[in-house]
Amino acid sequence: MTQKRPGKSDERLRQSLEQLKLRKILELYSTYAEQAARDNLSHLDFLDQLLAEEVADKVQRRIEGLLKRAKLIAEKTMDAYDFHFPQKINKAQILKLLDLKFIQDRANVVLIGPPGTGKTHLALAIAHAACRAGVDTVFTTAVQVVNELHASLSDASFLRCLAKFTKPTLLVLDELGYLPIDKHGSDLLFQVISSRYERGSIVLTTNRTFKHWGKIFNNDNTVATAVVDRLVHHAEIITIEGPSYRTKGKDPE
Repeated sequence: MTQKRPGKSDERLRQSLEQLKLRKILELYSTYAEQAARDNLSHLDFLDQLLAEEVADKVQRRIEGLLKRAKLIAEKTMDAYDFHFPQKINKAQILKLLDLKFIQDRANVVLIGPPGTGKTHLALAIAHAACRAGVDTVFTTAVQVVNELHASLSDASFLRCLAKFTKPTLLVLDELGYLPIDKHGSDLLFQVISSRYERGSIVLTTNRTFKHWGKIFNNDNTVATAVVDRLVHHAEIITIEGPSYRTKGKDPE
């Protein structure tokens, strides 16, 4: 392949690449054209290389955008989790979640265990893997959901705020049960969980077993039962037992 001198065709090519938003090809085509001329590459091989670079760049930018929108509080991976520390944990069950099939099935994951056993770490690791797989994800706490929805009622933005938690393919709800939720908050959180039932996946962490969820939802066992029913109908329930990592100077969550 012979390289033409810069001219009108080169300028038209640049303008076309800019209009098509082929950012990576615009950045690399001159260098790749010179390399193609030196290596006597065919036109198809030259084009294949450029398109591969463009695709890789778009994939990376999409992942970065998903990670930014997910608002993960920290970058955690499954490799960094110490599976030897908890007294009880099903490692195989947790690692299987990384295939993200539960998201395809619109199923849920509930991580139950005392504070400091790494539930948030595991939830973040799943969320991070989901983002890297191109899954639209939002990470938040149960109390934050309630607070944001409650605040949205005062400025007529409730439906938009509700969509923030119901539309993502994966919603990670952290720390359910750490703080009490009043009657109004219980109804708001139920609305989110009910709206996502069989439509989108939830990964939820909690320090309370299901039989104590009435205390979370303002001592309303009816709401608690309805929430549990929707969460566990299609769900992986993972129980973790053991002391807190924090007492050992570790950082699980």
